[in-house]
Amino acid sequence: MFIGGKWVDSVSGTYMISVNPATGQQIASIPEGGREDAQLAIRAARQGFEQISRMSIWDRSKLLVSIGQVITRRREELARVLTMEQGKPYYSEALDEIDGTAIAFADAAEQIKWMETSVIPVQDPNKRVLTIHQPKGVYAVITPWNFPFMVAAEYLAPGLAAGNAIVWVPAPTTSLCAIRLAECLEEAGVPDGVLNLVTGKGSVVGDEIVANPGTDAIGFTGSTATGHQIAVRGVGKPMLLELGGNGPTIVLKDADLDHAARMIASGCFYNAGQVCSATERILAHRDVHDELVAKLVNHAKELILGDPFDPRTRMGPLNNEPVTMKNELHAKDCLEKGAKILIGGKRASNQSSDLFFEPTVIVGVTEDCLYNKEETFGPVAPVMSFSTHAEALEIAARNEWGLVSSVFTSNVKDAMYFAENIKTGIVNINDSSNYWESHVPFGGVAGKASGVGRIGGKYSIREMSDLKTIALDLR
Repeated sequence: MFIGGKWVDSVSGTYMISVNPATGQQIASIPEGGREDAQLAIRAARQGFEQISRMSIWDRSKLLVSIGQVITRRREELARVLTMEQGKPYYSEALDEIDGTAIAFADAAEQIKWMETSVIPVQDPNKRVLTIHQPKGVYAVITPWNFPFMVAAEYLAPGLAAGNAIVWVPAPTTSLCAIRLAECLEEAGVPDGVLNLVTGKGSVVGDEIVANPGTDAIGFTGSTATGHQIAVRGVGKPMLLELGGNGPTIVLKDADLDHAARMIASGCFYNAGQVCSATERILAHRDVHDELVAKLVNHAKELILGDPFDPRTRMGPLNNEPVTMKNELHAKDCLEKGAKILIGGKRASNQSSDLFFEPTVIVGVTEDCLYNKEETFGPVAPVMSFSTHAEALEIAARNEWGLVSSVFTSNVKDAMYFAENIKTGIVNINDSSNYWESHVPFGGVAGKASGVGRIGGKYSIREMSDLKTIALDLR
């Protein structure tokens, strides 16, 4: 673990095992931190905060540039670790994630320099009122296993840009990735105590950094259930929570079906569907339902599963046994409720581990199916049908998720109708639900279970800063 600028073992001296999901082989032993380790990290972060909060914005920007440069220089090494520990294909996905991670730091380095605030006109002629951004303090950051580099960067880059110190708890199954990223920050010259990495169980070290009064704010990406627990345990602290999602993607009868099917397949099967914005709930107009489904089946058949280091591979294993079991459960549930699986729906045979799951297309999905009600987090394309715009919106609304949706249509008026009326924080028109760039605001919508606040570029920096008002009396 990385605490106070030093690499240390856990206080208990215990370890957890990191396993390659594609082979089942052990790849590393990771310190299993406890509450005492997290407390040490928080104390170190309080000292680190004194350093980074006094750094000028330009110096913080230079630091972020250096971090991005180190990541770029270590690109192939980091991507290999990512593929080994997370399971995503090296050539088609892992290298892209590392590139995106470097870009996130480079973007934050630029954005922090131009975060202007305002001078506010007031009634009193003797007063001058202005606003400034200040860091919140020590940020507790908890990140998931599906994008262990990129999601971490979504918090670390703006958090450091804003002048915060960070205590970071990564997902246990991708903690080696976190260690390698922390090495990059150390190499770039992050001051001691500014970044502190504590590995271990989220229920222990994650809970400690959330509830401990030594942390001032919380950033978390992960499941809605865990997000609710964090909201309770960290009550009173500012929170930036990016939680679960489940579409929908709506295909109108005038859509370009070849394009729609290609983008939907990408949204369903990229990273084996382990994306919070994945296309997991597809609503197709009944006039184009069958044709769209046939195209999706063809895309699923073309996917090559296998060794994530093979250049031909386009889909690797799921990351862990619980998410694989959930995919099995959801497939079984839909069959029991009358749906039909056209392809997939089970673990893939003849692979190097039992965490490979076949790309899956399902029709006849009803609203009471788990595919519609929960986040599957797997390579699935569950398809429902609708007849009218109003029906599509009603089906979309009867769901607790509100993160990302997509609409495919050739009619601009229809596109804007759905964009303005779907209750999601993001609506992509004629593109995959997975489309996003690191400077674009990303997050859920009020009244739904997909989170609080916005990650992405200057929006993250604002979330991770306090806006202070200064009133100056000139009399």
